Amino acid sequence: MLPTTDLVTRLRAAGCVFAEDEARLLVEATADPAELAALVARRVAGEPLEHLLGWAEFRELRIAVEPGVFVPRQRTAFLVEQALAAAPPEPVVVDLCCGSGALGAAFAAAAPVTALYATDLDPAAVRCARGNVPGHVFEGDLFTPLPADLRGRVDVLLSNVPYVPTDAITDMPPEAREHEPRVALDGGSDGLAVLRRVAAGAPEWLAPGGHLYVETSEGQAPVASAVFTAAGLTPSVFSDDDSGATVVRGTRP
Repeated sequence: MLPTTDLVTRLRAAGCVFAEDEARLLVEATADPAELAALVARRVAGEPLEHLLGWAEFRELRIAVEPGVFVPRQRTAFLVEQALAAAPPEPVVVDLCCGSGALGAAFAAAAPVTALYATDLDPAAVRCARGNVPGHVFEGDLFTPLPADLRGRVDVLLSNVPYVPTDAITDMPPEAREHEPRVALDGGSDGLAVLRRVAAGAPEWLAPGGHLYVETSEGQAPVASAVFTAAGLTPSVFSDDDSGATVVRGTRP
């Protein structure tokens, strides 16, 4: 069944920039007209398309996401690209604040790994990650649930920390602030509270020469770099004009 003009018009009127693509995906999601009508109504009401479909596309993978779980952003693929470019052969990889596990899953899909571990605080995110990540997924706060014998052995530490300042949450699109967990968005007063905790713990877990990767805004990158330096990591900043992504890397000497 092809999307109707009426369906596309409804989605466009609701503010869906890619209304034709969304209409096609919704039509493909079900053959039941009543279920399709319900999905469209939920989308028009502001629910993320990915929650309705049950998956998000990320670096050509279908990453399972359920309602209430952070939806991986396309710009974050730049972080994975930077990590892949500097990784040693068959690295030990950890994905902190993993959400649905998109970063770890994408890394492992692009390069062989010796081991892959992921952690997140949110039980719903952990459920999704366990279906997406070809490795070990733990529920808990940052490094806390990781096996102790990983200390000093992690080659690639991916951590897409929340970095939206608390006061800026209200300015986010409704589909994010109303349907994604606050813990996955709110980075504290300057957006870097969780980043500071990750940077402080990273040197204990990274192998010599290992890298920590985080995403920030362009304006936050200088402060994030200073945080990495204070933690004993050598910072580097990478930007991608096309996606608007900024990635800060911290390397253990």
